[in-house]
Amino acid sequence: MSSITTGLARRYAIALYQLATEAKQVDDILLDLNSFNELIDNNADLQTLIYSPVFGADEKAAAVGHLLKKAKANALVVQFVGTIAKNGRLFAISSIISAFIKEVDNRLGKISAEVVSAIPLDDKRQAEIQESIISLADAKDVSLVMRVEPSLIGGLVIRIGSRMFDTSLKTKLNRLESAMKGVA
Repeated sequence: MSSITTGLARRYAIALYQLATEAKQVDDILLDLNSFNELIDNNADLQTLIYSPVFGADEKAAAVGHLLKKAKANALVVQFVGTIAKNGRLFAISSIISAFIKEVDNRLGKISAEVVSAIPLDDKRQAEIQESIISLADAKDVSLVMRVEPSLIGGLVIRIGSRMFDTSLKTKLNRLESAMKGVA
């Protein structure tokens, strides 16, 4: 995603968050946006409508407006997505939804962390990692995204935003190999 799209998405997300907060409907809007994003991901026709330059802004606005009303989406979501479509920015809807989710999480003190391990981790180990990340990042809550990568051999790779903590055996072995090349 380009920095222009990122900035655009963030501005729209903040505006929507402010409107949602004023209307006291943040949770409802979050649910509707997640459902709409899932629909986009799983529907090739909707993707064509959103990303194709063949359809004009008014056609896109009418189509997504109709779709959201039929799905009984929150009126603010219908109006917001319609405005994005009319402004010719529907191509950025997934980025806007992601930015909105991040904005909600930030305001609630919740962060997301990706944890990559060599083997699947049991619930107890995941809870320990989550507690460690909460204290490390000084957050109220952490949402873990778990992934298994057998090539790590052992240890973990944890990504929190732009920070990465790599304690994997693979990395340690690569460092040892580099150090040994320097000696030889």
